[in-house]
Amino acid sequence: MDIRSPNLFIEIDNSKYIFSVGEDDEQGNFKVIYKFVDSIQGIENRRIINLELVFKSIKENIYLIEQKMNFIFKDIILIINNFNCSFINLSGYKKLNGSQILKENITFILNSLKSNLVETENKKTILHIFNTRFCLDKKNIENLPIGLFGDFYSHELSFSLINNNDYKNLNIIFEKCNLKIKKILLKSFVEGTHIINNNKFKDTFFQIKINQNDSQLFYFENESLKYEQNFDFGSDIVIKDISQVTSLKIDIVKKILNNINFKQNTIKDELIEKEMFQGENYIKIKKKLLFDIAKARIKELLELILITNINLLSFNKNNKAIFFKINDKMHLKYFEEIYKSILYEHNYLEFKFIENISTEDLIDNANKLVHYGWKKEAIPVTHAKKSIIAKFFEVLFG
Repeated sequence: MDIRSPNLFIEIDNSKYIFSVGEDDEQGNFKVIYKFVDSIQGIENRRIINLELVFKSIKENIYLIEQKMNFIFKDIILIINNFNCSFINLSGYKKLNGSQILKENITFILNSLKSNLVETENKKTILHIFNTRFCLDKKNIENLPIGLFGDFYSHELSFSLINNNDYKNLNIIFEKCNLKIKKILLKSFVEGTHIINNNKFKDTFFQIKINQNDSQLFYFENESLKYEQNFDFGSDIVIKDISQVTSLKIDIVKKILNNINFKQNTIKDELIEKEMFQGENYIKIKKKLLFDIAKARIKELLELILITNINLLSFNKNNKAIFFKINDKMHLKYFEEIYKSILYEHNYLEFKFIENISTEDLIDNANKLVHYGWKKEAIPVTHAKKSIIAKFFEVLFG
């Protein structure tokens, strides 16, 4: 009798699908036992443009995995990072006048928030709902304050939403593959909870992820995902800018940068060595010029993402931790000190460069979120038969 119960995970990232299979070993420890990466097909500009092409690619890969695993999957856990998801934060209130907070009070607040959201965002589907803040008489309460007395109670929820068309298309694709979507997780949510679990006392922070051609920011507050934003520029713009200003080829720029130490203050009057030009016409260029170009471009990049980003005005950026992921290792080697100096100049004093989370750690954390939930997530499942409010209280009260 086959009692195996492996789980199938599919991550839809910016440029690739990552198929993973995980299961518990004999000691009950979850392990990723298979992983396969394939290039994205049929998805462009963060939306599905060719449903049949996406279905064909996913179907073929799932078939090969099932053949290799000798196991037929019935459902999948989907991790997405390639769709235009939106975030809405809503607060509800109840005047208590010294009375006790009852379950019915909170039910009324949640029903009101849900009704407003459904009415205004009827073209979107809820993926996650987080309990961002409980506040009683202007004091933040860590847990739901059922039974406490007070005069005024406010309850803030953070909603993560996906466009109905994207949600519908994803379900169609996997239904045609004879698979049920067990759970859809935002990758930023999975990564953020991983950061919280591995950085004690860090429950409010920004993460900035800079790839070669795109970048991403997300914001966690009180262990709840509140905001995410994508940018269509990445680390490559720095090298390209240096190349354009100096008229040097990109490969020559990279070779020069690989031999400059921006940690030192001795480059002010130094010229780039002739041998760095690889047979090209030698031009007298100060190393300091490359530093100045890089700093100006990186400053602009950080301003757009964080420093002057108007979408972050409602968030208190002071004294918030920042976790940086720069996936281009050479870019980080060249310019780490420049990033640090710009952040210090703008009074961002608590930041940390971290490694990109591995597929194994991502899948392990996603598996825990699906099976055990997250302490601040109010609704663990989307598109369920039960109402949102019923699900909410099922999680709170069992």
